[in-house]
Parts: sequence; structure tokens; C-alpha cells
Amino acid sequence: MSFDLSRIDASWRRIMEPALATPAMVKLDQFLQVELSQGKVIYPAQVHWFKAFEMTPLATIKVVIVGQDPYHGAGQAHGLSFSVPESLALPPSLKNIFKEISGASAHSANGDLSAWAEQGVFLLNAALTVEEGKAGSHAKKGWLEFTESCLRAVNEQCSKVVFLAWGRFAHKLCAGVDQAKHVVIKTSHPSPLGAYKSGADFSAFLGSGCFEQANKQLSAWSKTPIRWRVGE
Repeated sequence: MSFDLSRIDASWRRIMEPALATPAMVKLDQFLQVELSQGKVIYPAQVHWFKAFEMTPLATIKVVIVGQDPYHGAGQAHGLSFSVPESLALPPSLKNIFKEISGASAHSANGDLSAWAEQGVFLLNAALTVEEGKAGSHAKKGWLEFTESCLRAVNEQCSKVVFLAWGRFAHKLCAGVDQAKHVVIKTSHPSPLGAYKSGADFSAFLGSGCFEQANKQLSAWSKTPIRWRVGE
């Protein structure tokens, strides 16, 4: 197996090692290595494929935010869902995320959400890789089996976690969350196409107050709220 888990703490490695050893993941590993050997550009860089796990050990998780796919533009993806390196322009979904946090049209200029990860926000994409310029290109290559197993581990082994489920894809991934011990807050996706749409069982992302709701729940559980404003 060429997946590098050396920078990941033991709590995650115990879960990830058997999950990555399944036939589907061995096949995915082989696919990725062939793609790289053929000169395909894959995002994020291989060293960042498991960055979400490196930055947020299992025992520290307070909030889970699931994305669907890494950004496929040059330099954008760095292993945390919805996050981009500080030097890059903000993608549209991230602009709306900051708009919901601030309650105004002003946005942070820094799109690096590492500070969230360090506070216990598990920023997981369902697919951990993508080919340059081809959105969703690795979505059906096997990653979902792995990420679903990791989400099950959070559900089973952690207690009192807030799942921020943005969009129908995230709603489906969070459908099995045990709401006797966790909380799922469902909204539409923060993308420009979805940010103002609501449904029968979820609110529109913009105006949802999902970040405030998450912090109120964490406080009710006697957990430290998340500092959502980047840079503060």
C-alpha cells in the first residue's frame, strides 16, 4: 500500500489501515499510482490526501463538515473540504460560507480553514482526490467506501458531535448518524446554485444560522465553541 499514514495519530490509523486494505482501496491505490506515473495532475498533492485526518485526531472532533470533491483548479485543494491556501482567491462556496458566518457581504480574504481543523472541525471530502480540471473524476473510484467507514467511526466512537450537512449529498452521508448522541444540522449547499434553496427537511444555507446553532449545541454539551471567523 502506498498510502502514507505516517503523519496520522494512532486513533485514526487503527481505523484507516483496515479500511485502506480492502480490495476496493487496493484497486484505488493502484489507479492513482498509474495516473501519477502517466503524468496526470491530481489534486491535492499526494502529501495532503489525508490532511483532514492529520489535523483533526479522532478524539478531538467536535464538528464534521463533509464536502463532495476536492477543488480541481490549480493550487486550490490542500486536503481540507471547502478550504484553499491563504494566497488564493476564494471559491464561490467559500465566499458564501464566510458570508453566513459574518452575517454581511464582507468576506475573509483568507480561505485557509486550518484553524477550524485545529479546533476539532473535521473537514472531510467524500472523494480525497480529483484530476485537474475534471470535477468528480475520482468520485466513483472507491473513495466513498473509505470515507463512509471513517464517518461511521466518528458516529460510533465519538460522542456529542455536530454534523453540518450541506446539500443533499451530505444529507445522504449523514443519514445514519445516531442522533441520540449527536446532532445533524441540515441546510442546502453553500454554492451559488444552492445557497438560497430550502427543502421540506432543511433550510437554505444563507440565513440558516448553522454556525451559531453548532456553537450553541457545543456550549450545551459543555464543549468550547468554534471560532468560526478565520484570523480571530
